[in-house]
Amino acid sequence: MTVVVFTPARRDLIERTFASIDGMPGAVVHLYTPTAPTWREVVLGHDRPELHKLILDAAGHLARLADGRPEVRFEFSPETFMLTEPDYALEVCDSLTALWDASPDRPVVHNLPVTVEVATPNVYADQIEYMHRNLARRDSVILSVHPHNDRGTGVACAELAVLAGAQRVEGCLFGNGERTGNVDLVTLALNLHAQGVDPMIDFSDIDEIRRTVEHCNRLPVHERHPYGGDLVHTAFSGTHQDAIGKGMAHHAEAAAGLGLDPGQAPWDVPYLPIDPKDVGRDYEAVIRVNSQSGKGGIAYLLRTGYGLELPRRLQIEFSQVVQRATDDSGEEVTAAQLWGLFRATYLDRADGGPVSLPEWRTGHTGPGRHDFTGVVRVDGAGAATDASGGAGREYAGTGNGPLAALADALAKAGVGVEVLQYVEHATAPGQDSPAVAYAECRVDGVTAWGAGQDTSLLTASVRAVLSAVNRARRPAAL
Repeated sequence: MTVVVFTPARRDLIERTFASIDGMPGAVVHLYTPTAPTWREVVLGHDRPELHKLILDAAGHLARLADGRPEVRFEFSPETFMLTEPDYALEVCDSLTALWDASPDRPVVHNLPVTVEVATPNVYADQIEYMHRNLARRDSVILSVHPHNDRGTGVACAELAVLAGAQRVEGCLFGNGERTGNVDLVTLALNLHAQGVDPMIDFSDIDEIRRTVEHCNRLPVHERHPYGGDLVHTAFSGTHQDAIGKGMAHHAEAAAGLGLDPGQAPWDVPYLPIDPKDVGRDYEAVIRVNSQSGKGGIAYLLRTGYGLELPRRLQIEFSQVVQRATDDSGEEVTAAQLWGLFRATYLDRADGGPVSLPEWRTGHTGPGRHDFTGVVRVDGAGAATDASGGAGREYAGTGNGPLAALADALAKAGVGVEVLQYVEHATAPGQDSPAVAYAECRVDGVTAWGAGQDTSLLTASVRAVLSAVNRARRPAAL
């Protein structure tokens, strides 16, 4: 780290500035003076030759104070450079290069600021290119830029200036500074990172850096601030969520195919220009659900948080349930809240509804033949066909599989069930992992999805059908 101290072209302030670096192993003394016509005429009251003489006198005083101190280097800023006549800026800078006897092993820094943004970034880049091509002793000059952000294009000014020949950028973390701020070094550096260029600044824990900057500056970083804000890797929009969810799954598959950890595989995920883990973020906040969100984001959170792989039509149905919940509250729904809503809407309905199976058993009694026997209890208005009056009685059914046999038994209890789609999977690796089953059923002419969960796949499938039956029999609770 090299300390840079900053002084206007006044002898008393130059001397105090040198006193401040006594004992330091190295420092850069940065001299500045406004050079644009309005500042010369209105603020300083000097014409071009008079101001040039004032700058040379101050620069000479710097040189005398630094005599015998080779660890002290020099920097000059023609403040308001962007509004200064290019030939005058070049004349002043070249005269200081000569006065300070700059050399390749002890170069001078000429810092050319966008003190106030007044034009598009390409205009500034043209000015930098002019200086880059015409500066005397170019190999003895570090060409530096110092963009502000009055037009909101400070980062663009810096990037185009570097392409035009600049070698150094002055700025602030998260864009702190006068008026709209200096160029934001976080955005600038991570833009380079996103293009595959190492900025040589460690932002691998961006949240800690942000907290430190907020503490020191006593200014908050906006939640939408590029790279560092809380929400910059977050998608609420349904179409964005769907694309990100698919992209993350593709990235994991591609990494596995290359035999690499996902963090080492080439990054190519929609809507995420960099891997959030590069800046110390996890994937939990990438997709968040509110009233804007669609089925893709909901499915992603349930998959990554709870191992659920919802069939597409179930995604569509459950997204409507979530939409109603978020429209009512107007608030964001967390993954845990989504899980609670899914459990109440589907999983708990296997037990809580007009149809229940307090006891049941199955058997494989021959090729392509399964038997299902159980006590079926039918309650409520939909139970008029059940002679048990809700007490439950035993029914037996047969079919080419357990669910077909279950449907046959339910039909004999007066509940007509047709299984339209059935999907099952484990929620995690290992034999003891809970299984989840999803069943789309037509129940007495009403179509509904159900879901069941259990360490037994058979039990999960039976519960999924019961869930669908109960949801169809009480459509107001769908």
